[in-house]
Amino acid sequence: MMKHLTAVFASLLVVAGLATTAAGVRFEATNNASTTPGGQRFDEEYGVGYAVQVMSEASFFVWKIFNQTAPEDRRAAMDDRVKLVVNFINTNILAFERDSESSITLNAGYVNNITGDVRTLVTGLLYHEVTHVWQWGQQDTNQTHSWIYEGVADFVRLRAGYAAPYWLQPGQGDSWDTGYDVTAWFLDYCDQLRPGFVAVLNQRLKDGYSDDDFLQIMGKSVQELWRDYKAKYGG
Repeated sequence: MMKHLTAVFASLLVVAGLATTAAGVRFEATNNASTTPGGQRFDEEYGVGYAVQVMSEASFFVWKIFNQTAPEDRRAAMDDRVKLVVNFINTNILAFERDSESSITLNAGYVNNITGDVRTLVTGLLYHEVTHVWQWGQQDTNQTHSWIYEGVADFVRLRAGYAAPYWLQPGQGDSWDTGYDVTAWFLDYCDQLRPGFVAVLNQRLKDGYSDDDFLQIMGKSVQELWRDYKAKYGG
């Protein structure tokens, strides 16, 4: 039903914005960079209709990963809305999520420079950024533990099947707190040892991150787990 509605809206779309609602959440997408090469490529190879569909599907996927079957279990989005805006940003930033607005910005410059499949890479980014909307503990994101939040977001991207080709491989990396792909692979290892680990970790992040979270959930310190993880892949 959701995909059917999205297709209908997309077929009627003649402007650069689209919105639909699912599970009480409004998903919106707007392309403010449609006159730029990256914005044009976004329209041609991705589109706001598909972006709305992906953000909705990503949200349901995140709720499943976090074991949040009921709305009251979830962190609330601002105004029950998740919004994507495509803008041209003259930096190396790929995308970012503005927590105070539950708003995701995708850099049209990045889209223009993608080599390969735009749909796969942009969808992976959206899964990462949508995770930031819903994960607990965002008050700690810009502090010393930002790595855990980026790692969880990439873990969701990984479990959704959208690991990027430029990621390091499992077992690579110098420290569990590198963030992003390195931390994502490590969290995946922990979640395989104790299924549901990331869901429990996310719940504990309401109060901010502590290394003790690993010990409390896994029965081993994060340092021990990292050593075991590295040993599994030959150090």
